[in-house]
Amino acid sequence: MRAKTIILQHLIGNQPKLYRSVQAQFTEHDSFDSICKGHGRIEKRKVSTAYIDLKLPEWLSVKTVIKVESERQLRAKTEFSTRYYISDLTESALKFYQRIRGYWGVENQVHYVRDVTQGEDKSRIRTDPLPQILAEARNLALNLYRDAGFDNMAQAQRQCQFSLKHITSLFRMK
Repeated sequence: MRAKTIILQHLIGNQPKLYRSVQAQFTEHDSFDSICKGHGRIEKRKVSTAYIDLKLPEWLSVKTVIKVESERQLRAKTEFSTRYYISDLTESALKFYQRIRGYWGVENQVHYVRDVTQGEDKSRIRTDPLPQILAEARNLALNLYRDAGFDNMAQAQRQCQFSLKHITSLFRMK
């Protein structure tokens, strides 16, 4: 027996017919509000769900449309955004909020750290197999930092850059 594939897809403007259909038919059924404070900002999110029959042949399995309205207050400015997702699930707005935040948690934990802290996007190394080798080395470093109890990967990297003592402790060397 095959496992059921769960669809939760973020809609962007590259499918204008689907996007317009979702916007036009969206009528809120359920909603969930959250406020998150940290890192010098306040983020307010409202996640709303609507049960829609899109009447588009390629999207017959879609049962729910999710609308995420965000307000992000930084020190000097406020940013607003609205994103839409489609899904074949029929869950509460709270459940969809958790699914979407869970995805971005993984994105932030792995990709953001590799891109920003470790400078992966700035790397000019392109000749095979060096990019794969360096990616493995970056992953090893992150796993060692986490295993050593670091929550902040930038802080872990800074401490290990300037101290052989920290590096040897990561490898449990004496």
